[in-house]
Amino acid sequence: MVTSDMAASLAFYRRLGLDIPADADGEPHVEAQLPGGLRIAWDSEATVRSFAPEWEPGPRGAGRIGLAFLCDGPADVDKVYAALTGAGYEGRTAPWDAAWGQRYAVLGDPDGNGVDLFAPLTGG
Repeated sequence: MVTSDMAASLAFYRRLGLDIPADADGEPHVEAQLPGGLRIAWDSEATVRSFAPEWEPGPRGAGRIGLAFLCDGPADVDKVYAALTGAGYEGRTAPWDAAWGQRYAVLGDPDGNGVDLFAPLTGG
């Protein structure tokens, strides 16, 4: 989720029962583990603009939630991106090695939602 106020957003989700450390309020990127291995993540608007300078927030509630899928490794990010774009799905950002230590790519789903693919660049 993209947020304009990290502390306020995290406070809301803490009230819903997510275990998010209090010291995360000032971070530009925060993740929380969910049951079943799912994760929820928040990015500040500045973080999103760091890799997508043209990004602008849409109307309240629009364009602020994205899906991200952990791939089996950096090569798998490339493989999944190629398979989906080869099948005709929208490729928004081809795979690249991101400054935050992940192989990353962005697709668009049939409804226009952003779907990120990622994997750590190293085994950690």
